Amino acid sequence: MAHREHTAHEHAHGEGCGHVAVPHGDHLDYVHDGHLHRVHDEHYDECEQDEHIAHDGHEHVHGEGCGHVAVPHGDHVDYIHEGHRHAAHGDHYDEH
Repeated sequence: MAHREHTAHEHAHGEGCGHVAVPHGDHLDYVHDGHLHRVHDEHYDECEQDEHIAHDGHEHVHGEGCGHVAVPHGDHVDYIHEGHRHAAHGDHYDEH
């Protein structure tokens, strides 16, 4: 994951900040204005994968009413599933 600082971010994320917190590996992402931000030192980073990582063996189909939290992410929607963010990509899902 690249270090891409989200500049000019004056809002402080944390418990009760009003944004959805999404567990992501060893940290929390916060959904804010269609982006996923993570705390990094004294600033926030965009939390984006640098490479295409397919989630193999994913038989569940995500969509409206699937029972998983939907998170707007840029031009698509990620779904929180088993501690991961999944995004539809062709005939499979990617880890985000």
